[in-house]
Amino acid sequence: MRHGKKHNHLGRTSAHRKALLSNLSISLIEHKRINTTLAKAKALRRFIEPLVTKAKSNTTHCRRVVFSHLQNKEAVTELFSTIAEKIGDRPGGYVRVIRTAFRNGDSAEMALIEFVDFNPDYYGQGKVQAETESTKGGIKRKRSRRGGKGAKSSGATETAATTAPATEEVVPEPPAEETPKDETSASKEE
Repeated sequence: MRHGKKHNHLGRTSAHRKALLSNLSISLIEHKRINTTLAKAKALRRFIEPLVTKAKSNTTHCRRVVFSHLQNKEAVTELFSTIAEKIGDRPGGYVRVIRTAFRNGDSAEMALIEFVDFNPDYYGQGKVQAETESTKGGIKRKRSRRGGKGAKSSGATETAATTAPATEEVVPEPPAEETPKDETSASKEE
């Protein structure tokens, strides 16, 4: 019986499990989010959160303790610099596990694990940024799925508007009056 054994063995020996969690941690620190199975993501969360807590106090001892778990200088430097600065004021819960789907080959439940403050889309900041990019020059353009004609013509009007001097006023020409056609000329055209 396995009473009181809290950690997931993940079907591996202890050395293999430590190497797996170390490599997953390095990938998470490098890419800020990774896609893996749900069991590995939950095990990784328990493995990496104490390391991030240690990274909040930037001392030589803490760096050596974290390095003993990760064995990667670049990952330790990244963890203590950008990640610790961004989530240093947070009291815990540094990573988020989001269930995604089931893997096609073996129906394993997949999950996305990411650092909390490194996802601008989650907080709506990415949406605001995308809206400002689509409304360049204060004119909101309608987005279409076609990439060819609409993008070229709108780009041409933008360049024409930007190249025109601001002091000169453009006066629209009055529409040309149409001359009435005689019935005889209309019958000749047919």
